[in-house]
Amino acid sequence: MKIRLLKKSDIYEKLLNIVDANDNIIGVNSREEIHQNGWRHREIHVYFITPNKKIIFQHRAKDKDTFPDLLDATVGGHVEIGQSYAETAIKETEEETGVKINESDLRLINKIKKYSADKVTGKLNNALNSRYLYIYRGNINDLKIEAGKALGFETYTLDELMHLSTENQARFIPYILKFATTELAEFIKNLKL
Repeated sequence: MKIRLLKKSDIYEKLLNIVDANDNIIGVNSREEIHQNGWRHREIHVYFITPNKKIIFQHRAKDKDTFPDLLDATVGGHVEIGQSYAETAIKETEEETGVKINESDLRLINKIKKYSADKVTGKLNNALNSRYLYIYRGNINDLKIEAGKALGFETYTLDELMHLSTENQARFIPYILKFATTELAEFIKNLKL
């Protein structure tokens, strides 16, 4: 792998660790360069589940650099240098929803290797992704929308997700919908609230 040296201008960009398949740090670069070159990095997703087992999805802003205007996990983010996956999940949850949580509020679903290419922007996402579940007992209308990053939130039951029309399936990031209707669905079915 070829990794360029950082320039002074990089200090103004979000820097991320580049990791190998075993999650060992092998380099550092800007988020932009990492997505341009498809280098593996660390990410988190947090899925909010209501007590009646509805999943809350975030509607991404139309000008996002990856997967614009699509439904995503409730919370998502890159693990910045010096942070753990859980610390990032806690920080991003507050930033993206206004909800303050502790690590004990999170349930780790799994940690996966994820690779996707955005057909619209051409960006590559090669990540180790820790996916968490959080039981949200509030009202969806109380969730804070992060300005410039999201358009709002939407809820779906598992049954609704399993029976989406082709048109409605296209409203989701493909790997998010696949996960929600397989691994997350199984996790939720076995969840005791």
